[in-house]
Amino acid sequence: MSTATTPPDAPQAALDLADYLNVLRVYWKAIVAFTLLATLAAAGWTVLQPKIYSSDSSGIVVTPGSDNVSLALAGDSLAKAKVKNYESVAKSRLVADRVIQALDLKTTADALLGSTSVKVPLDTAEITVTAQSTDPATAQRVADAWVNGLAAQVEAIETAPSGDAAGQTSAVATPEAGSSTNADTAVRVLPLGKALLPTSPTSPNTKVNLALGALVGLALGVAYALIRRHLDRRIRKAADIEGLFGVPVIGTLPVDRRLDGKSTIVDAGTAAQLHDAGGAMAEALRELRTNLSFLDVDQPPRVIVVTSSMQAEGKSTVTANLAVTMAASGENVVVVDGDLRRPTLMDVFNLVPGVGVTDVLTGTAELVDVLQPWGALPNLSVLGSGRIPPNPSELLGSRAMKNMLTTLAKDAIVLIDAPPLLPVTDAAVLSRAADGAIVVIRTGKTTQEQLDQSLGNLEKVKGRILGAVLNYVPLKGRDAYSYYGTYASAPTPSSAEPEPVDDRTGEDTLDVLEAAHGGRRARI
Repeated sequence: MSTATTPPDAPQAALDLADYLNVLRVYWKAIVAFTLLATLAAAGWTVLQPKIYSSDSSGIVVTPGSDNVSLALAGDSLAKAKVKNYESVAKSRLVADRVIQALDLKTTADALLGSTSVKVPLDTAEITVTAQSTDPATAQRVADAWVNGLAAQVEAIETAPSGDAAGQTSAVATPEAGSSTNADTAVRVLPLGKALLPTSPTSPNTKVNLALGALVGLALGVAYALIRRHLDRRIRKAADIEGLFGVPVIGTLPVDRRLDGKSTIVDAGTAAQLHDAGGAMAEALRELRTNLSFLDVDQPPRVIVVTSSMQAEGKSTVTANLAVTMAASGENVVVVDGDLRRPTLMDVFNLVPGVGVTDVLTGTAELVDVLQPWGALPNLSVLGSGRIPPNPSELLGSRAMKNMLTTLAKDAIVLIDAPPLLPVTDAAVLSRAADGAIVVIRTGKTTQEQLDQSLGNLEKVKGRILGAVLNYVPLKGRDAYSYYGTYASAPTPSSAEPEPVDDRTGEDTLDVLEAAHGGRRARI
């Protein structure tokens, strides 16, 4: 049976909304961790930053007023035109030097300019100065002194003789705003009150920093989740197997805590108990048994190899429990331990070890002597591996092995627990002597590359692939195993509640029937 496999390096299909939501569900812990770490980092950075206080002070450019409307409008236009020129004056070192001299600050003009900003609101004659400092009082004083220094500098410029250089104006003694020279000044700057003392820092902004940190962390977490999803090649759902490799999934087995760390029979009771066993695992095994019977109704497989890509994927557990489930339905079943390197079925069924396949193949024992029935189900027998040989592959591929399996298949369905496909070639060799192979895949562990190589190994020897069994399917999540519990049958008459009885006597009831039939008493 050939399979249309997709190369492992083939591009993955584009994600839809459901896929994105599934990525968030799977990696939500990592996303939350990234968000918290980034938020904590932003909080730590905020704590380490010095607190900066800001204070604003304003001045307005005015011209001499007039009772003439035309002159008043012309003065307003002149003030708005001058304020654009004075904005550059307010940002100059000349004003910064005046502030340093007035407040006796221990700083440079360039440093003071770096902590002070000047703005002119659109279509106004106002100039706003914002001073920043680690000390709120200093910020307030600098803002007021800057407006006063600007007023003095503007006055020096406006009163300077024509042709005076800017450097000459800086040497003029600092006049106070509103001095007697104002009468000769066409345009001047008037302060608009005192700056307010800031009570809270404007920087750092704790709320904004924390919000940005959380946003960056969330973005990093989502990016990490998407990258992990793109790089994660593990198989998690049946649709991946059928879509990528064209192999039918004939069974999905849920996680069962009774199988943690060991291979065992889930329900090891009597035949009736095994047949009626409830629970998700028991129902999944019965579904697998049913699907096997419908694989080929004309020539159903009698010898089936159960294998996996790597060890610890649950193939021995699946083999043993599937055999028990098939035997519970009345089938004659023989389980053969075909793992001649690391046999486990003797421990699973708790039978006598040391005798089995190798003894029959080498002619040291007869098949009937080493075939051990399992006590709970008489129609289930187990053939152990026997002594571990030095050449397992040669024995499993021998004609004697083929003849032994043919003999067993005459009266029973034969399930062979084979070694994994990738470490050794034993399972591929066994598949040639069998009617088909079942590949067990462990959810969230087996990768696409491993399954692709395993199926390729079976194809190379012309082995028939019956299907795949998805094992350890989680009981929770988007791709969880769906189990609806026991579908209860209708109650038996003995267990049903009694129907209500008419309070009237039987004779009254017959009278009612007689009236209903036109006075004739019904014959019962």
